[in-house]
Amino acid sequence: MLRQYELVERVKAYAPDADEALLNRAYVYTVQKHGTQKRASGDPYFSHPVEVAGLMTDLKLDQETIITALLHDTVEDTLATIDDIRANFGPEVARLVDGVTKLSKIEAMPEDERAAENLRKFLLAMSEDIRVLLVKLADRLHNMRTLHFIKSPDKRRRIARETMDIYAPLAERVGMYEYMREMQLLAFEQVEPEGYQTITGRLEQIRRQDGGQVDSIALAIKQALAEAGLKVEVWGREKHPYSIWRKMAERHVSFEQVTDIMAFRVIAENEADCYRAMGVLHQTWQFIPGRFKDYISTPKNNGYRSLHTSLIYENSMRVEVQIRTREMHRTNEFGLAAHWAYKQGDRPDGAVGWLRDLIEIVDASHDAEELLEHTRLAIYQDRIFAFTPKGALHQLPKGSTPVDFAFAVHTDLGAQTLGAKINGRHMPLRTPLGNGDVVEIIKGKKAEPQLSWLGFVVTGKARAAIRRSVRLKERAEVALIGSKLFDEIAALLPAKIGKKAIREAVKRLGLEDEEALMYAIGSAKLEDREVMEALVPGSTAELPDRTDWSGQERVISIRGLTPGVGFQLAECCRPVPGDRIVGLRKAGEGVEVHAISCFSLASGIDADWLDLSWGNRSVGALGRLRITLYDRPGTLAEMAGIFAQNVANVKMLQQVQQDHPFSTYEVDLEVQDLAHLTRITSALRASDAVAQADRI
Repeated sequence: MLRQYELVERVKAYAPDADEALLNRAYVYTVQKHGTQKRASGDPYFSHPVEVAGLMTDLKLDQETIITALLHDTVEDTLATIDDIRANFGPEVARLVDGVTKLSKIEAMPEDERAAENLRKFLLAMSEDIRVLLVKLADRLHNMRTLHFIKSPDKRRRIARETMDIYAPLAERVGMYEYMREMQLLAFEQVEPEGYQTITGRLEQIRRQDGGQVDSIALAIKQALAEAGLKVEVWGREKHPYSIWRKMAERHVSFEQVTDIMAFRVIAENEADCYRAMGVLHQTWQFIPGRFKDYISTPKNNGYRSLHTSLIYENSMRVEVQIRTREMHRTNEFGLAAHWAYKQGDRPDGAVGWLRDLIEIVDASHDAEELLEHTRLAIYQDRIFAFTPKGALHQLPKGSTPVDFAFAVHTDLGAQTLGAKINGRHMPLRTPLGNGDVVEIIKGKKAEPQLSWLGFVVTGKARAAIRRSVRLKERAEVALIGSKLFDEIAALLPAKIGKKAIREAVKRLGLEDEEALMYAIGSAKLEDREVMEALVPGSTAELPDRTDWSGQERVISIRGLTPGVGFQLAECCRPVPGDRIVGLRKAGEGVEVHAISCFSLASGIDADWLDLSWGNRSVGALGRLRITLYDRPGTLAEMAGIFAQNVANVKMLQQVQQDHPFSTYEVDLEVQDLAHLTRITSALRASDAVAQADRI
């Protein structure tokens, strides 16, 4: 553990103007507050924040970040408060400590919610100040280094999985590859212990048997470049064990079939020398087509810059070579932290453009599960490069489509997408993009995101925006249905209802506005009695209780028929009481009753038309719905629960289509009337389990 004077000396070495007294006070404060607390290793607890602060000094971060690292657990684990921090160390440190603390308060949440909720708070805190992320990543890295002291295997695996799913990818996205690789290695050991032991064992075996082969290849590369007049540094290593494991899993190959186990790094003096070195290597050894990548001219979103190539060395051995300058190397290993300079007020912007997309995803996601899905899509996946017609470059995950591209350019462009041209040719919106494609988006002012796009988009930003748009559209439709039902409810009241009565009703029901009232009515969240009582208090006192008609005998009566004439409700349109209806009478047959809007009426049926209406309160009509559910556990049960809550008897249920991630069903429901069927449809549309619900 770093001693007090050692920590201060580290900071003063790169920041001579740092407030030594403030740093000393922060060190003493964390030691006093954590007192006799112990870690799982048996070490004093304050050793952890001190080590995290040490990691921050390795990155040469400002004194506020160092002090935040020292204090980051005091509010969560001791009696200290944010007000105490503010009084002793100033408002900036208090804000940073508060940001890190908020990320730690969800440890007691259920496991299925924890990762997503952690991520939500994480992203929002990062949007305030990226230093919160840097401290949290160092905090997680040190916790991973001491993870083996935790006795519970399940807890170790949970922490390792969360690290693999969230923290390591985030470290990569801000370019902190050193942190990412160490986190992945430590998490890999816990999540896949057998795989870890196998691969590290084989790598150790290679090291014992290669007789200094890595060094000899590095020397050969350096000599070839020196002969060309290039002054470079070269070193080699085996590839990261987790990287090998992932390649084995993705390609379904054994360890022996992974050919490029060795990787070499060339450090050149300037950018021009990087390209010269690449040319020399390609002239000296055969390079593997398709494996050359130029991240100098087109850097990754996180600022990573380097040339990558794969060569066939002697004995058909494949080796990977990365060529970069020293400045590129530092930025590549430590990312944002490598050039973060708060004392000059510098705020790197391009390197965190992806962060703005993540914040949009937070706003658009409906629940924790959806947020986690969208964000994982945003922080994972290999990238491709595509261009706008004006030459603007956009990086996207492999498999991205023109719709993903449109949302990457701008959310509004994605929402207005009608079609796309790829390299000048009209192509379907589901077409996967390739490296270097020029994509022109054709838009329309009245266009809107389609639910079917969820079947092929791959970016988290696109999926979140599409789902949000679909939900808003459904909400508007439900509110429109609610306003029609409201008119029916208002007609039962003894007084005419004006705007003032509606405003008062909204207040009594605890809703935001009139639209929220209509939505609540349309989605069956409010009973008629509740609405009536809110509009005119005392108006329901004389009304009888709602009739429970679910067990009544099925009785349908039709006005306009000759007594004794039989009839049947048409299968094609399934009319229910409340629909406008007509009868079709063929010679020698009974009367077939259709809804006036039935498409089959336009087909020129040879029959007499009868003007019909529904008789006294009819019970037990069958309405047919087409319902598209998200294909995940529990959605079918949730749909059945909505039917039960609305006292609707299911007479037929049939799956008619399965198109992952959706399943579509047709359902016949025994309903009271059109209003009853409308309420059920509204409740279905309001459910998170339902993607779409329509009457057939």
